[in-house]
Amino acid sequence: MKYVLFDVDGTLIDAVSNQREVWRAWAERYALDPDDVYRVALRTRPIETFEQVAADRDPQECLATLHELEDEDVRCGVYAPFDGASELLHGLPSGTWALVTSNYEHRVRGRFQRTGLPRPGLIVDAATVGEGKPSPVPYLRAAALLGAKPGDCLVIEDAPSGVQSGLRAGMTVWGVNAAAAVEGVHRHFLSLREAVPHILAFASGSHGDAAV
Repeated sequence: MKYVLFDVDGTLIDAVSNQREVWRAWAERYALDPDDVYRVALRTRPIETFEQVAADRDPQECLATLHELEDEDVRCGVYAPFDGASELLHGLPSGTWALVTSNYEHRVRGRFQRTGLPRPGLIVDAATVGEGKPSPVPYLRAAALLGAKPGDCLVIEDAPSGVQSGLRAGMTVWGVNAAAAVEGVHRHFLSLREAVPHILAFASGSHGDAAV
């Protein structure tokens, strides 16, 4: 059996504007430049972001503020799934796919509910593991919970840290929703829509060129 493990933001759901707005609001709370903060936030986990942009602040206070803003965004923000996301998730057999995210499960489920995407059965979130992407731990945990071998898993990602996480876990990794291929991916698709038939073929076991 084959399994598909999805990143969420930037892969299944277009949340770029939401993330930028949350970090803008957070930066303004601390009288920081929103553009500078967002550039750091794009490549680090929140605690690491705080260390770089607000070293004189209590990191737990910073995190609590960020969580407050993110929860408010889930309640009030506008979200849209990428074209093909609904068709893809509905086309995968139950128990063969999971979400692997650096966000938290309640927010992901809230976003899925608001976008009408199928309810995920398994979510490996920031609270599930002690190490986040690019560590292989999140994807390895998802595989273990599904009862899957890493070699039977396909990872769908859009960001370098997620790609590295999947590669380090020994899985096939395909990139989507980027103009240029992220270094290391086995296949690259300009959009999720373009990737849909190939992902479904992989899941059915009929894809002969998974690593091309």
